[in-house]
Amino acid sequence: MGGAMLQGWLAAGLSPEAVKIVDPYIDTARKMAPSLAEGCFATAVSDLPSGIRPGYVILAVKPQMMDQAISDLAALDRKEAVFLSIAAGKTIGYFEGLLGQDAAIVRAMPNTPAAIGRGITVACANKNVSDPQKAVCHDLLKAAGVVEWVSDESLIDAVTAVSGSGPAYVFHMVEALAGAGEQIGLSPDLARKLALHTVSGAGALLEQSDLDAATLRTNVTSPNGTTEAALNILMGQNGLGQLMLAAVRAAHKRSKELAD
Repeated sequence: MGGAMLQGWLAAGLSPEAVKIVDPYIDTARKMAPSLAEGCFATAVSDLPSGIRPGYVILAVKPQMMDQAISDLAALDRKEAVFLSIAAGKTIGYFEGLLGQDAAIVRAMPNTPAAIGRGITVACANKNVSDPQKAVCHDLLKAAGVVEWVSDESLIDAVTAVSGSGPAYVFHMVEALAGAGEQIGLSPDLARKLALHTVSGAGALLEQSDLDAATLRTNVTSPNGTTEAALNILMGQNGLGQLMLAAVRAAHKRSKELAD
């Protein structure tokens, strides 16, 4: 995710000289950003030039690696830094506990379509983040797609359940639709193509249309037709709506557990 965001920033005109990448697996980082000079890479914070004073520190590591990543930052002059985290489950309070109550912290939840600039990210800032700093963070996150802000951090768990995990729900829908196509006689390859392009095409149509999803669904549903026959199942008492609610509630519960 961090690599995808960096590519978006560089494409938007960010000076390569303004970037320092710290990654213990430095060869992987070099492959993600081959246009950067060798001096932009470091395997540890301690390898960065002495006296460096970062303006924005992007924390794009796995949650289980965050304790180590934060402890490494002790070597930096962090007085003017804004810390922007895209790690799931790590709260603003967690970062304040390690970086200090006066640290400027933004917690963001992107999703995987950010890798192609089509994601959506929801962010929340603590009281130490100024409006100009928030605007810069907005521009940084915008490289991954649409950006929304919430003032109540507890909503990040709900965001995680809907958009953070949501791409996997859509991918599974494609799997299920393709599998159903095979069951009624289509070849695996044709069933996969039909499912993939139906879902991606319908999403693109919804995004570009002035109509909402319910109206578009109604418009394509002829009385007593094939679509209505299928929707009678999907919209039935134990249909997709109830399954999706149960799935999102499970993801929401787990997100809160991870944050504890």
